[in-house]
Amino acid sequence: MSETTSTPTKKGFSYRIQFEPRLDTPPGWFPAAVSLGAVVVALIFGGIIIALVGGNPFATYAHIAGASFGSLGVLSDTLVKATPILFTALACSVAFRMKLWNIGAEGQFIMGAFGASVIVLAPVLPAETSPWIFIPVMMLSGFVFGALWGLIPGFLKAKFNVNEIISSLMLNYIAISWMNFWIFGVWSEGGFQMSPKFPEAARLPRLLDMAETIPFMRGLTTHLGLLIGIVAAIILWFVIYRSRWGYEIRLIGDNATAANYAGINISKNVILAMMVSGALAGLGGMSEITGVVHRLQTSPVAAGYGFTGIIVAWLAKLNPIAAILVSILFGALLLAGREIQPSGIPKMIQGIILVCLIASDFLLRYRVRIVRIGEEA
Repeated sequence: MSETTSTPTKKGFSYRIQFEPRLDTPPGWFPAAVSLGAVVVALIFGGIIIALVGGNPFATYAHIAGASFGSLGVLSDTLVKATPILFTALACSVAFRMKLWNIGAEGQFIMGAFGASVIVLAPVLPAETSPWIFIPVMMLSGFVFGALWGLIPGFLKAKFNVNEIISSLMLNYIAISWMNFWIFGVWSEGGFQMSPKFPEAARLPRLLDMAETIPFMRGLTTHLGLLIGIVAAIILWFVIYRSRWGYEIRLIGDNATAANYAGINISKNVILAMMVSGALAGLGGMSEITGVVHRLQTSPVAAGYGFTGIIVAWLAKLNPIAAILVSILFGALLLAGREIQPSGIPKMIQGIILVCLIASDFLLRYRVRIVRIGEEA
């Protein structure tokens, strides 16, 4: 059954726009083309808004490109911004693949940062511990804390059918309050809203650390977290598309009823998917505090990376490999936002992109045809 709208043009001629449900799977290139088209449309809308408020959209977009990719130094900073986005995008991709709407990657990211900080600030390991021990233990702790924060909405969904959108979203605010309790009080450094600096052994290596032997690395802030994120994306791709568990979560996402008849334990997979999602976000939180700020503090840990990851996951069509490139593009947008006035322009563009992406999904479900009245479909 199709929906139509008719518009008369001139006497004796009229046409209609006809929407037909797609009965066949579109070619593999089509979803990527639709996403790209949605971004182009979003940039056009963003440019129109910039022009309406008196700005120059062409100069604005040129400045964004130059401020993000114009030199090796700013490219390095772009990659730093892209790293936490990549982790949260991967986290969202796992859950969304099962049609589990995990809106709690932000809180899981924060709890991962907190979990990694516990190793230093409790302290679990002394400051003189080798980085070969410190870093893996902090990674494991961030991974576990994020997974446990993802377990809560997953368990509530699996056992009591609690809406995971609401529960995961509310847990974001609890995570922020929990972190603030520690950095404003127990771990506050001299009454300031931050913890003491981490020891050198508890920091991820950066490119600039090799500047003495490789001079052109001087000033490059990209850290090991980016490599960890890329490896995580590759592993996740193999898990989703080449493993039995990946097949199960894709089947549940496509048709939960069929998956249930096939004997797949949906409750177990709901919990496991939310835990893996939370663990990836938690690993991102660990990466951010050990690679960038080297202490626990509200900003930039609670900087909205979890919500940006939702947009990136959708734009990448839940493909972990594609999420790497899209994360870099959004990292560029965030970095350039520091130099653009008003400062809300990058967030406005992000919002328009999200709206256009959601709207573009219509084209994946329906075929649009323009036919004359009386013409057979």
